Amino acid sequence: MFVFARIIVILVGLICFFIMWLEMFSWEKSGKKFFPEPEPGYFHKTVSMAANQGLYNGFLGAGMIWSAFMGNKGSAVSTAVFFLACMIIAGIYGAVTVKKGILIKQTAPAAVALAIVLLAG
Repeated sequence: MFVFARIIVILVGLICFFIMWLEMFSWEKSGKKFFPEPEPGYFHKTVSMAANQGLYNGFLGAGMIWSAFMGNKGSAVSTAVFFLACMIIAGIYGAVTVKKGILIKQTAPAAVALAIVLLAG
């Protein structure tokens, strides 16, 4: 079961890397596909802010991937729990402040992964 938990954590980490790519490298081109544009030119005006957010998502993804390859099971579980909890909190905040769909796209996968890690741990 723990192997399955590691695979799920890696998949959720990859979601973070996708978000990082979107916010850091494709914000002006692809942002409109995922987020509402509150005013014309919004994505151009907020490219630096989005890149900063993307960097944080990259750190979350890196932490999840790192946890999946730790040799010590206890360290792997506690590290995965920390980074998954951070992603859940970020997703809830994003759903409240930006778009409710973030609950499905970001919070739900992290919550499922967290449950699996806790059950396997």
